[in-house]
Amino acid sequence: MSTESIDFDRLLGGYHRFRKGDWASERARWAELAEGQSPKVMIIACSDSRVDPTVIFDTAPGEMFVVRNVANLVPPFENDGGRHGVSAALEFAVTQLKVAEILVLGHGACGGCKAALSRVFDGAQPGEGGFIAHWVDLLDEARDRVIAEHGDGPEGVHEMELAAVKVSLANLRTFPFVPGREAAGELTLRGAYFAIADGQLHLLDEASGEFSPVTV
Repeated sequence: MSTESIDFDRLLGGYHRFRKGDWASERARWAELAEGQSPKVMIIACSDSRVDPTVIFDTAPGEMFVVRNVANLVPPFENDGGRHGVSAALEFAVTQLKVAEILVLGHGACGGCKAALSRVFDGAQPGEGGFIAHWVDLLDEARDRVIAEHGDGPEGVHEMELAAVKVSLANLRTFPFVPGREAAGELTLRGAYFAIADGQLHLLDEASGEFSPVTV
């Protein structure tokens, strides 16, 4: 697959191939999906263009409910009248779609986690990094711990990427409609980390706090 930058003409070319290929050969599936969706898994991943959950997990349309944002973050539950996109998606997935699994997927070379560690955008105005700064400050508490134990170099960035997964899992459990379902065995929360450089997926053992590679 080409790694050159894609433009809109190439997007349209891809759409034409899709219409003539996958869509045409799976008309029955698309007709079924037109009636509704029933994914069993919600993925919370980063917006990074290199980390596409549908590619990593080799899934088809309708199989996963995916939310992507900078640094795969879930904010804590807040009922303040604000517009909360991640919270709305989570609520829909859990209470309406009734997904059985939620996977928070972190990754290597994460620019959002690097920004959280370096605080490079602190004090910036919107349009200059201000929105990014206020989003990744969700990791401030974890950042202090990471720097104290691992510094702010490459090791610290890696640990920040792992910490972001744990922070999001902890924040998921602040939503009132999550813990009860988890305790009843109706919902399972998982954490994972995808290493871009070697294509290796690591799963989090929450009991030990360690990530271990998935064997293939």
